[in-house]
Amino acid sequence: MENVVIVGSGPAGYTAAIYAARANLSPLLITGFQDGGIPGGQLMTTTHVENFPGFPDGILGPDLMDRMQSQAVRWGTRLVETDATAIDLSQRPFRITAEGRTIEAHSVILATGASANRLGLPSEGQFWSKGISACAICDGATPQFRNEPVAVVGGGDSACEEAVYLTKYGSHVHLIVRSEKLRASAAMADRVMANPNITVHWNRQVADASGGDWMGAITLRDTTNGATETLAVKGLFYAIGHTPNTRLVQGQLELDSHGYLLTKPGRPETSIDGVYAAGDVADAEWRQGITAAGSGCQAALAAERWLTHHNLAVTVSHTPVDPEPTPATQPSAAVSDESNYDPNALWQKGGYALRKLYHDTTKPLLVVYTSPTCGPCHVLKPQLKRVLDELGGAAQGVEIDIEAEQEIAQQAGVTGTPTVQIFMNKELKQQFKGVKQRSEFKAALEQLLGVPA
Repeated sequence: MENVVIVGSGPAGYTAAIYAARANLSPLLITGFQDGGIPGGQLMTTTHVENFPGFPDGILGPDLMDRMQSQAVRWGTRLVETDATAIDLSQRPFRITAEGRTIEAHSVILATGASANRLGLPSEGQFWSKGISACAICDGATPQFRNEPVAVVGGGDSACEEAVYLTKYGSHVHLIVRSEKLRASAAMADRVMANPNITVHWNRQVADASGGDWMGAITLRDTTNGATETLAVKGLFYAIGHTPNTRLVQGQLELDSHGYLLTKPGRPETSIDGVYAAGDVADAEWRQGITAAGSGCQAALAAERWLTHHNLAVTVSHTPVDPEPTPATQPSAAVSDESNYDPNALWQKGGYALRKLYHDTTKPLLVVYTSPTCGPCHVLKPQLKRVLDELGGAAQGVEIDIEAEQEIAQQAGVTGTPTVQIFMNKELKQQFKGVKQRSEFKAALEQLLGVPA
């Protein structure tokens, strides 16, 4: 029986875990993996976070989430790195299903966040991952967008950040704004307006996209008079808001008209005692990393008080009282070359290792294409390494940085990161785009190895 189960691992979830762990409640945190986003939440798909207090020079979103996770674990949080597939709040104790097992809990903190919206263009399916993307930070560095005109649709902070980010790769960036002003913070708006490589198209909506095998243009509609025009771009990136991830509790908890969890004003309590909401799943207005973290703190403190009041809390003692300091971050693995290449290594990096293993190894070869700022890549790589460890050396892996080795990515037909390709005897056997469950990669490799299902 768990004191408290936290579902979700963004700033809200990790902050709730830190407070619950320091209260000796030994919280269990279900990170999520695919459903509703990746572990770490929306900050995993941002570059520099410049408005989180304590980091005067800013911090990369994935680095910030790594620090929060490490702090939560240091104080005794236990992580379940998978999706919650069902939540039953109709009886006590509450029941949460994850990894095929049922977890019972006296209290639950929902920090499931929100998912990026899509436009639903007529040709969206045709050009998804072939010009259209919901994550400029993940996909902007792919070869198809380099030195080409691209567009971002949206008018908030995320849209402005992505527009500025894409100027590193595209020949020019078009920001499509449906109104006559930006909703972004003044600092972000000023940054966009001062950048000569960004053109803002006011009072415009994207009506559709067109092209051949790859998107080549978008149709814009004037929101004031309905006139249309064609804009030649090779990329279209969505930054048009989010939908709260409340699917697992619909019909059980009260929601507002937009699907956000309803809580008491200024408090984390939901419509069921012992169930609390934190972060963007209950925040239709502010939706900032710092407000999410603050609400995670509130939810944990409220859960602790509720558990204590009902004599349900079973606390654990820490020995020693102060946990060991968090280990220093390990430096990234060196890129393999003639001097350090190891034909038997489970994991290596770079084109040299890829070429050698592609021609020489008799084992399945897993190749993951990443970019330095790609949060999903950051999440996926440890899972892939874990798969290779579990297979005991029967398969090998190589990481390719598509920024450093553009030609390799282009030859491989990579259109976004992360992309995983599995080879056997120089033949491409399977390809995966985006974050997938660890079990999918393991099953694909075991099939090539002849391991019974």
